[in-house]
Amino acid sequence: MTATMKVLLLKEPRESENEADPYIKELASYGHTATLIPVLSFKFVSLNELSERLFQPERFAGLIFTSPRAVEAVKICLDSHTHTHKWDAVKDEWKAKSVYVVGKATASLVADLGLCPLGEETGTADSLSLLILQISGENRESLPLFFPCGSIKREVLPTALRNNHVPLETLTVYQTSEHPDLQKNITDYFTQQGVPASVAFFSPSGVTFCLDLLKRLSGSQLEQIKFAVIGPTTADALESHGLTVRCCAEKPTAKHLATAIARALQ
Repeated sequence: MTATMKVLLLKEPRESENEADPYIKELASYGHTATLIPVLSFKFVSLNELSERLFQPERFAGLIFTSPRAVEAVKICLDSHTHTHKWDAVKDEWKAKSVYVVGKATASLVADLGLCPLGEETGTADSLSLLILQISGENRESLPLFFPCGSIKREVLPTALRNNHVPLETLTVYQTSEHPDLQKNITDYFTQQGVPASVAFFSPSGVTFCLDLLKRLSGSQLEQIKFAVIGPTTADALESHGLTVRCCAEKPTAKHLATAIARALQ
């Protein structure tokens, strides 16, 4: 039996009132105590432009969602009472087109909209772009794919599509900034709990916003922290700051990350 260790997860809790965040649950199944500290705060923008495009499916070959937040922006547009019945009118048109997603969380939100997500198994923008090229290569479309995204998006996907002449229209629908309580929350955690056995990062911006403070608070114990990441992009960000990534989730799910962290902590 492994000893109980403390794990700090630098992410926002999964929105669900009635049950624990899946990351906390999965780590608890290995006997570890996890704490979540939200790193980012989000502000939705350009929702009128987004609504306009959602009700003109004939303009596009399909949709791309690489984050749950982008789907949330769509949901906000559709929930405004004027639009609910209009969505039923265009939903079938979108269903006849390709709706691409990265990862399980985004896929399940897209399914909630009544659409059929493609690419749930792709864990990264790189592997999603390969899937898009494969499918759009089979039916050469002159219409662009519509990609509602965040202000901090990587250029991997747009570049891959551009290089292969797949037209794309992007719209920034949410802006990402540092969570206002981030520095205070991390400081309080270290004061009350001490230095955690493992710290998990979920985005390159998480690394940017938290690393200096973590270094300062852990001092000479920095070397003992086993750093975990949700995927290769975040791993690159951490390594570019000269830190060693001890484990990376095989796929971006709570189960895979918890397994990787538990193995690293053995």
